[in-house]
Amino acid sequence: MSGKLKRVLGSDNIFIDLGFDKVEAENLKMRSDLMIRIMEFHRKSGMTLGLTQPRLNALLKGKIGQFSLDTLVNIASRAGLNVRLVVKKAA
Repeated sequence: MSGKLKRVLGSDNIFIDLGFDKVEAENLKMRSDLMIRIMEFHRKSGMTLGLTQPRLNALLKGKIGQFSLDTLVNIASRAGLNVRLVVKKAA
């Protein structure tokens, strides 16, 4: 291997860095952030979150493609989590 490795600073959205278009990347970021919060809640509480075992397993394995943003908001709300959306003009 010749040459030096090049270091590139990423953005604040890993999905943009991975090549997703901006719209899909924003949706994936919101879904992944919400999934992480739900997983943390489940880990601390042990609650099944009103999900079947296969759905809970898919959530805990991070299978983001199996959960819409709407579904994740509903799961979080049923668990007693308060979900807020902040909208601001892009830089």
